[in-house]
Amino acid sequence: MGLILTLIMGGLIGWIAGMIMGTDIPGGKIGNIIAGLIGASLGGFLLGSWGPSIWGVHILPALIGTILLIAIVSIILNMMHRRR
Repeated sequence: MGLILTLIMGGLIGWIAGMIMGTDIPGGKIGNIIAGLIGASLGGFLLGSWGPSIWGVHILPALIGTILLIAIVSIILNMMHRRR
């Protein structure tokens, strides 16, 4: 049950971060989950564990990490698109 809740939380974090950034995450719902999980790990690594926690995921570091991840991926995709 913990894995399912973690995937749901990753999807929610990815979706919220995409709304804040105003850009779609490539891959749709699966992309949201992947971005949320990687972003949560990145945020936890960079910022530690502080703020409110739901299902073991600290919301603020996860959200900040996911926003950072989306920004980096968007920059890379824009650079690759310009080369064509």
